[in-house]
Amino acid sequence: MAGECVPCEGPDLKKMGEEELWELINDNRHRISLGVRPCILIPYLRQARVLTEMDEDEIVSCHNLTNRSMRTSYMLDLLRTQGRNGAVALLESLMIHFPTLYTQVTGHKPSTEPSRFSGLIKYSELTEYLVRAVTGMQKELQEARREAGRMTTRCTSLESEIRQVTEQEEKSRCLQAESERMRRHLCSLQCEVTKLKDEKCDLYVRYTAAIEEKSAVTKRLHDLNLQVYQLQTELQKVQLENKLQRQGSLRRASLAKTPQLQEEVQKLRCQLMKAEQLDPAHQDILAQDLAEAIDSQVELAEQLRCYREENEQLHMEKQGLMDQKEGLSLQVQQLTLDCNMHQQKTTMIHNQLRELQAERDQAYQSRDEAQAMIARILAEKDTLRCQLVELQERAFSLQDKRSAREQQQSSEEANEGWASPGSSFDGCPNPNRRRLRRMDAINPMSLSSCQSESEDAATSSVRSRTVEPPSSDSLRKREETLHADYSFETMESDSLLDDFVFLSNMGSEDMPTPRLCSSNGSTSDSLSQTSVPPFLMRSRPKAIRISGRVVSISFQGEALLSQLVVVGGNKTGVFVHQVTEGSTAHTVGISPGAQIVEVKYEQNQKALRMVLEDSTLEEAMWALGQVTGLCHLSLRPRQDEYEALLQQLHNSEISSGDSFYVRVNMSVPAGPNTTLAVSCNNILHVTNTRPADTEDAWQASQVHPSQLLDLQSGTVPNYYRAQRLLIRAIEEMSFQTKKSLKVGRLVAQNKEKEVRIVSTGRQGRNPMWVSVEDENSADTSAPKSCVSLMPYTLVTPHYPPVCRPVLLLPTVLGRILDKKLAGWKGFQLCEPEKLNSCEHAARLQRSEILEECEQGQHHCYTLQSVEKVMKKGIHCVLPLGLDCVRRLHRADVFPIIIYIGQSARSARKLRSKLQRHGQSEEQLLACSRSEEPLLDKLPCLYHSVASDSWCDQTSLLTSLRTIIWEEQRKIVWVEPDLW
Repeated sequence: MAGECVPCEGPDLKKMGEEELWELINDNRHRISLGVRPCILIPYLRQARVLTEMDEDEIVSCHNLTNRSMRTSYMLDLLRTQGRNGAVALLESLMIHFPTLYTQVTGHKPSTEPSRFSGLIKYSELTEYLVRAVTGMQKELQEARREAGRMTTRCTSLESEIRQVTEQEEKSRCLQAESERMRRHLCSLQCEVTKLKDEKCDLYVRYTAAIEEKSAVTKRLHDLNLQVYQLQTELQKVQLENKLQRQGSLRRASLAKTPQLQEEVQKLRCQLMKAEQLDPAHQDILAQDLAEAIDSQVELAEQLRCYREENEQLHMEKQGLMDQKEGLSLQVQQLTLDCNMHQQKTTMIHNQLRELQAERDQAYQSRDEAQAMIARILAEKDTLRCQLVELQERAFSLQDKRSAREQQQSSEEANEGWASPGSSFDGCPNPNRRRLRRMDAINPMSLSSCQSESEDAATSSVRSRTVEPPSSDSLRKREETLHADYSFETMESDSLLDDFVFLSNMGSEDMPTPRLCSSNGSTSDSLSQTSVPPFLMRSRPKAIRISGRVVSISFQGEALLSQLVVVGGNKTGVFVHQVTEGSTAHTVGISPGAQIVEVKYEQNQKALRMVLEDSTLEEAMWALGQVTGLCHLSLRPRQDEYEALLQQLHNSEISSGDSFYVRVNMSVPAGPNTTLAVSCNNILHVTNTRPADTEDAWQASQVHPSQLLDLQSGTVPNYYRAQRLLIRAIEEMSFQTKKSLKVGRLVAQNKEKEVRIVSTGRQGRNPMWVSVEDENSADTSAPKSCVSLMPYTLVTPHYPPVCRPVLLLPTVLGRILDKKLAGWKGFQLCEPEKLNSCEHAARLQRSEILEECEQGQHHCYTLQSVEKVMKKGIHCVLPLGLDCVRRLHRADVFPIIIYIGQSARSARKLRSKLQRHGQSEEQLLACSRSEEPLLDKLPCLYHSVASDSWCDQTSLLTSLRTIIWEEQRKIVWVEPDLW
């Protein structure tokens, strides 16, 4: 739109007359009615003085104009009454706000050169209007982008939660199937144990029968031994008797008894032989039976021992299976509870969405009702205004008749030569008398309260400049103001002239001179009885409509923190919570629920200003504590948000209104009083910058790497205390001896990074702290460079929806591994593009060229080639350096940066690969040493691979693939570019 106006078709607008301009507009009336929004053009037309405030009310709020086209047509009709100025102002407003439509209507290209404007608005006012218009459009664009970003983030988080719930349900089903399989296996084992118990019982029965048989055999053997012993005893006795008888027989026997004795001896010998023959056989049988019984007993004892060992082993297995079953049951119960919890969360999220939709619909309905009520009130006001005008004209006519009658009577009594003004008035009744119009008369009762407000014209205008209705708070305040104004008017309605202002007909129409007339009948000295009857106009208080805009209040702010108590933070805003009774703040009308947007004060004869709209609670309390005299507080009424904040604080849902994420640039060990142990490059979620019972500390929580969830919470040093600790750590590292540095290098490879040197660089202000601006300073140039070490850096989360590119460092090793990694499934090497001179210049201007392969050949790696690979759903391997990271970040492409640490030992492992690519070990180590310090200047995190964690190229590539898979799941934390 900037640039000189080059006519395409059509005549010069400055040389065209009124009829020609309006004929041009009427020819394109249909196109203008369809493509123009009156609420956008009205501010410029009002400033050009071709539309009045009453015209704005009729265009915006008239209930007869039901759509935008009717409003635009009515606006054109009103502008037609203003002649050429109306047409010129309309075309200039189209040139500013609707350049395409302006070109279609006039055939000229739009331009903002001062020479292209007609001069209806002063140059300074025109510049101010253009700046406000551009600022307003930029704010609307930023708000739309922020809203789109918030909705995208919300949708991404909901999708991630749904995926997590689905994964949990899948795991739960798998565990249930595994539990069912284990239960069936346990039942089969129990059946086998039962069978073994039955076999054991059978063995016990057989063992008992064998023992009984053994007892019977032993008893039988004992009986046989006893019988043998008895037979031997009888045999010995018989032998002894036989010997005695033999001796006696030899002495006394006769020859007749000798044959009998011989027969008996023969019988005894036969019996003895039989006994001797039977005894060894029985002994052998009994000995054999005894040996068999002993062998069977040993076998049975061995079997019994084996069965006992098997039984004990089965008992142990059964106990292990029971323990495993109990563990699986506990896991199933836990997963069931987790699944139910996720289902409840999902249900709660859906309920919240439905409630938000219902609240949105209710807000829309309330807005429509408010618009209808405003239109109805304006219509009633216009009706009453018409009635008032009629009554005033009737009063004027009666007054004219009475004055004419009195002048006629006086003229009859006076001399004939005296000229009466009344007769001239009768002859010329002044048909062109001005009609009643409104003036911005301020209610005398509100003068005292208006002194405490700023000179902001937006808050004291008669009605809003926009179509949207004011908020509920402003409607309530407007209703109270109108009720007070109505009561003030009804008290003074007894006298007609007492409520009107006399406007002299002699003078400019734009600069009326009001003169009040008292109600006791005495007229003003400056008002002559012979002059033309003045116009009467209702002196009503100005209708002050306070919406969500800022109101400035000035008062003495000595010890301001003793007069006010504030709550909130950067997420919710800083609100006034309590006001001390009888203090200056209480006297000027500051009440709880007002958001503190800005504070202005004087210090050392300098006017300072601090914006607190998005500051933390700690920053706000520090800023308010600096006020020592006259101050100007800019407040915005936000009662609903304040009550919601108090409800969340009461329910312990939050501890304050602060919520932001930081990247830690130093290591802090754990300490007493729940001090959180953090390491360099950790991400913290700060939830309270002024926790209770602690000084110089923040309440923070560690963040889950893959989800936006808070983990372990505790306190960390606040910004300035951490800055002092960082400076102390750097001093300790700087003053170490060379010997300790050499020893430290040996263990530095396995030790975490202690500090990360980050400063504000060229910005001139600290993005982590409230800025103090000098209002009277005339220097509008860029701020001077100031270096300030930053222990914490603000970061924002990003959720890349597709596969992220991969960048391997150092670049010497990356060139060797890129092709190997690109050969795997799911990876592809980024290919350069050949561009002509025009394309190269255009893409270079748009910062779409990442790196050039050959200088001057236009053979480049471009952003489009990276996005083309990413759209395939695979990782793009970047054969580039660190300079491409910031260019990719500007296009919302966040690469995975992997730095492979190098040492002399690890470089020797890659000697053959380096020689094959024309590189040496010294070049690899030099490249590693030069690129490692540059990693701290990146606005994002990177992954570092230790030099001793891999042994060859294959193991290194395998570990790189695992690292890429893990990094793809993580949240990308990006900090503002501070370098």
